[in-house]
Amino acid sequence: MMRAARLPGKGMESYLIWLIAGFVLVIAELLTGTFFLLVLGVAAFAGSATAWFGLGFWSEALCAAAVAIAGVFWVRRQRKALQRPAMAPLDVGQAVAFDAWVSREQGTARVKYRNTLWDADVQGERELDAGAALFIHAVDGNTLKVAKTRP
Repeated sequence: MMRAARLPGKGMESYLIWLIAGFVLVIAELLTGTFFLLVLGVAAFAGSATAWFGLGFWSEALCAAAVAIAGVFWVRRQRKALQRPAMAPLDVGQAVAFDAWVSREQGTARVKYRNTLWDADVQGERELDAGAALFIHAVDGNTLKVAKTRP
């Protein structure tokens, strides 16, 4: 049976150091919830397994690095697959009442929405009377993008 490698000049075998590092990283991941530390902990366990078979430090380090790199790519791919598209603002599609033009040429106006006057960029037709119904198409900061048609 092969003996596990020992660190030069040290009393502790190298597989134990990898094992301890793995447990420390897994415990740290449990406290943070990032999954990247879990990947590094699993990589340290792989390094520990390599050290158990006595393959030498560089084999241990390469094995741990390969598992860590593969794990990071896997976690990134999983996170990207689970990302949800940004939700449209709840105001989109709501009706507003035209109040007055700020600049008809530029299409900027004031509209009443939720009993408050808002800045708005009017898209499309610009022949509007006070009180005309418009619909919100988008929200850009404090400016509403509105038009006569529903989005």
